[in-house]
Amino acid sequence: MIHPLADCQNPHIPESTRIWQFCVIFPDCLIGEDCNICSHVLIENEVTIGNRVTIKSGVQVWDGIELEDDVFIGPNVTFTNDKYPRSRNKEWQLLKTKVCKGSSIGAGSVILPGVTIGEGAVIGAGSVVTKDVPPGELWYGNPARFQKKITL
Repeated sequence: MIHPLADCQNPHIPESTRIWQFCVIFPDCLIGEDCNICSHVLIENEVTIGNRVTIKSGVQVWDGIELEDDVFIGPNVTFTNDKYPRSRNKEWQLLKTKVCKGSSIGAGSVILPGVTIGEGAVIGAGSVVTKDVPPGELWYGNPARFQKKITL
């Protein structure tokens, strides 16, 4: 289902995936089955989104971001892909970010470029993730820090 008020330029969205109003979906991104892309989400070209992923409202998924299967991205999560952003910098370096299977990122978190969030990890709301998060751990804070091991 693609809402008629979405700007979806990608002809390969699976029928089981829902794209809601006011989304912008670039033509070359890869989006899996049974995803829920809520309103006001932008997804660029060099993005891979697995199956059963939920992206809540107000999220921009920039080039170089990979979201594996069963990932949850809370509202207004901010991803970045440039460690040293400057206007009109033609020599910027794309840093890739990976959110592994079954991970969840709480509302309003900021994910700095080049990090990997391990399988089943949970990032608490409002956190700033500055380095890799190992699988199966709860992290939160600014900067985000290890809090405890979790089991799902």
